[in-house]
Amino acid sequence: QVQLEESGGGLVLAGGSLRLSCAASRGSLSNYGLAWFRQAPGKEREFVSTVSWTGVSTDYADSVKGRFTISRDNAKNTLYLQMNNLKPENTAVYYCAAGAAVSHSHTYDYWGQGTQGTVAS
Repeated sequence: QVQLEESGGGLVLAGGSLRLSCAASRGSLSNYGLAWFRQAPGKEREFVSTVSWTGVSTDYADSVKGRFTISRDNAKNTLYLQMNNLKPENTAVYYCAAGAAVSHSHTYDYWGQGTQGTVAS
C-alpha cells in the first residue's frame, strides 16, 4: 500500500516557475512507474508526464514538452515536476500517481489528493 502527498503548488505569474513534489508517506515508490496528471476547472483529468521506475525513461504531453521536467529520487521516496515558463492555461490541480506500469491513461493504483497550481496573466 502506498500513500502519496503532493506539495509545492501555489500562485505564480505567467512566465514563472513552480516545482511540485510528491512524497510517499507510506510505502516505497522505487518499484513503481510514476506520473503527473492535472485537472483544470470544468475539464477532464489529463496526462502530463510519466517516469519509469528507473528514472531513465520519461514522457510528456505535447503541451508541456520543453517546459516541464519530471524526475524522481528513489532514495528520498519522492517524485518531482519542475514547471517553467508557466501559462495561465496550466492552471489546474496537479495529481501524482503510482502504478505497475506507466501509461497516459488513468490506470494507476495509487493517487495523491492533488495540489493547486494557479498561473495569473
